[in-house]
Amino acid sequence: MASVTLTGLVKEYPNGVRGVDGVDLQIADGEFFALLGPSGCGKTTLLRTLAGLEAATEGRIDIGDRDVTGFEPGERDVAMVFQDYALFPHMTVTDNIAYPLRIQKVGRDERSARALETAQGLSLAALMERRPAQLSGGQQQRVALARAIACHPQVFLFDEPLSNLDARLRLEARTFLKQLQKSLGVTTVFVTHDQAEALAMADRMAVMDGGRIRQVGTPREVFQRPANTFVANFIGATPMNLLDAQVVGGALDFGGFTLPVPGEGGRASAWPVAEGDKVVYGVRPEYVQCLPAPAEGAARGEVTAVENLGVSVLVTAQAGEQSVRAVVPESDEPALGDTVHLAPSSERVLLYRADGDGELIGR
Repeated sequence: MASVTLTGLVKEYPNGVRGVDGVDLQIADGEFFALLGPSGCGKTTLLRTLAGLEAATEGRIDIGDRDVTGFEPGERDVAMVFQDYALFPHMTVTDNIAYPLRIQKVGRDERSARALETAQGLSLAALMERRPAQLSGGQQQRVALARAIACHPQVFLFDEPLSNLDARLRLEARTFLKQLQKSLGVTTVFVTHDQAEALAMADRMAVMDGGRIRQVGTPREVFQRPANTFVANFIGATPMNLLDAQVVGGALDFGGFTLPVPGEGGRASAWPVAEGDKVVYGVRPEYVQCLPAPAEGAARGEVTAVENLGVSVLVTAQAGEQSVRAVVPESDEPALGDTVHLAPSSERVLLYRADGDGELIGR
């Protein structure tokens, strides 16, 4: 096992596009680290560059105490599981698992023994003579994992390995993969566009956009204190409310209603903002109460949409010039057109700069 360190990593294509643009990142030995972001953000390019499948344009890659920047993929001591599993259709499960060992010139008997040992740990022993077309999606995924594990690599690289599974199997595979990684203790880099996977599985995570890392932290840190409006809008089962406001008279004017500045006593001095400053007011719908009667610190709005989430309901209301969302229990579901009063939990509110990269304003 080993740590992974990326220093000033750049991957630039011949057309001048930078898939990875100056990434500095440290991943600890034994850590489960997720790379998260929308399609085209550079996360898979970063993973492929780490694997050696793409040549770095600039920067350095260290795995453990080795600089592997110029190494071929087979020299880096990493194992990669691809989105489509990349199993050989003409080979049996045994041969698929043992193939990397064959490339490493491991003897036939040892290859077979290690393939069987790994397969038994993943409940594949009864399937060893089948071919990929005779396996379910979940079984194919486990074969791809077994092939990676049998190599005893220092680092696992996973490129959206759960995306081809149905919703229920994906949930089961998520739990299985997390438990497996912890039992093996192998440093793991996991690429996904599914934030639920990243939040549930990762020890730490990086949110990427445009080839750059916008925030690194634990899932709790990234969820509760997004570093900028991009991360705030991307993370969460329901997007964060991001409302334009201006500091007027020591309060926040939203155009049609006002709320106190969050923090101690509702004073602007609780935050480094001044009279006239334009800010973005961020609060997750889960932290907004939807009340039938007026209340202090609440904004009056009209319900414009109600979406069933199962045990809860996502309510969208128009308050002045702003559209505000709240998650409420199903028993408190309002009707379209109802007048409601939206009360954000003050201690859960974040303020962002209205210009630049929309960075979080420190308290």
